[in-house]
Amino acid sequence: MTANEHIEIYADGACKGNPGPGGWGAWLAFDGREKELFGGEAMTTNNRMELTAVIRALEALKRTSKIKVYTDSVYVQKGITEWIKGWKMRNWRTSDKKPVKNDDLWKQLDVLAQQHEIEWIWVKGHAGNAGNERADALANQGVNQLLTTP
Repeated sequence: MTANEHIEIYADGACKGNPGPGGWGAWLAFDGREKELFGGEAMTTNNRMELTAVIRALEALKRTSKIKVYTDSVYVQKGITEWIKGWKMRNWRTSDKKPVKNDDLWKQLDVLAQQHEIEWIWVKGHAGNAGNERADALANQGVNQLLTTP
């Protein structure tokens, strides 16, 4: 990987009801190669699916990398770039001393993110961004597979 090369990850979550059946999807691209990942959970929330999409994408990487993660989730983007520092200082408590929601996933994401050089980029959802639309379709595929599997 040269200094200018990076892996692009588009990640998204979907939920039919919140909570309800949910799906996550990630599209990874590097050097002309692509990988699609998706899955679902029977009872979850949209925020959990947004986090899971990024976690599964990072878990799929085989070595330390420079990465651009694109997400339409302000929760994920601000959580990992701003809020997590305070949560960790307060032993996974919010500023009003309540437990951080989804701390199990935040802790996983924190460990994975520290293994890479990541730029976290927020994109507007459902606004024609091809990578985001693809991740959204994968997340919905995760939900649909869950709902149609007996």
